[in-house]
Amino acid sequence: MKKVRTEDAVGFVLCHDITKIVPGEFKGRAFKKGHIVRPEDVPELLKLGKDHLYVWEQGAGTVHEDDAANRLALAVAGTNLEQSAVSEGKINLSASVSGLLKVDRVLLEKVNSIEQVVLATRHNNILVQKGDVVAGTRVIPLVIDEQKICAVERICQGKPVLKVKNLQRVRAGLVTTGNEVYHGRITDKFGPVLKRKLAALGSAIAGQVFVPDDIDAIKQATLDFIGQGVDMVLLSGGMSVDPDDLTPGAIKATGAQIIGYGAPVLPGSMFLLAYLGEVPIIGLPGCVMYCNSTVFDLVLPRILAGERLTRSDLVALAYGGLCQQCPECRYPACSFGKA
Repeated sequence: MKKVRTEDAVGFVLCHDITKIVPGEFKGRAFKKGHIVRPEDVPELLKLGKDHLYVWEQGAGTVHEDDAANRLALAVAGTNLEQSAVSEGKINLSASVSGLLKVDRVLLEKVNSIEQVVLATRHNNILVQKGDVVAGTRVIPLVIDEQKICAVERICQGKPVLKVKNLQRVRAGLVTTGNEVYHGRITDKFGPVLKRKLAALGSAIAGQVFVPDDIDAIKQATLDFIGQGVDMVLLSGGMSVDPDDLTPGAIKATGAQIIGYGAPVLPGSMFLLAYLGEVPIIGLPGCVMYCNSTVFDLVLPRILAGERLTRSDLVALAYGGLCQQCPECRYPACSFGKA
């Protein structure tokens, strides 16, 4: 920063706002911090009583904050993101579609490890709506060493920090187990909940069948749905360790690869994920029927985004995997599922 005569300030960057006052009519900002002084600005500045200005010199090898923010936004943004106009040196990135936000935390930390560079994002693996702001970026000084911007561009070359993945529209088969439902002793409460959850994400239950507590019956119903070409099979009920809870054994009997039986998420610890070929098979514990937010709400969007989850993915849900069971559910605007 240096002090210069206003007549000599053309091409320099203002270090402070300049206020204009017209008694009884107006008081406000005439020139904002970061403005690059133009020849036509000089007479107006002199009229405002500014014979001298504090400025940054923008020389070779430096980048103005507005241009720096634009280059940062272009470097870090992946698919389905759009950037705002620069405002006070900052650019926001918003989702151009509704979908699943993916944030590479390793890259995010590398970007922010570069001094005077700022990139703030929302959490990884959350659902966002079209138009939602998901990140903001800027630099700290009004003028920054261009090498720092180049470093960010190198870090992000070919691997953006964040993107939004489209959700696939799937058809799911629903196998509802349990003698109590099969024989009509109680009314099924799982079906309406699952239909609502899938519909909210653009997918649907293609069909629902009711089967007794019998491994062969549960197995065959699952295989029948897969034979019909569904994209996913959901099995409700029979997921605990009681003698009549046979769903995990039936899923295993289909020949599916069990990714995990049991997840470090509460509610939802008795969750099972398996794959038969490319088809996800999901065993749902009873909490999905009556809790607003469970492990299913954390896993389903990722599956719909085309991800094939691993055991490590399920283990990673432990951090942030404890729901607070608030009297008024605020999910996803809370810590549940935020890694």
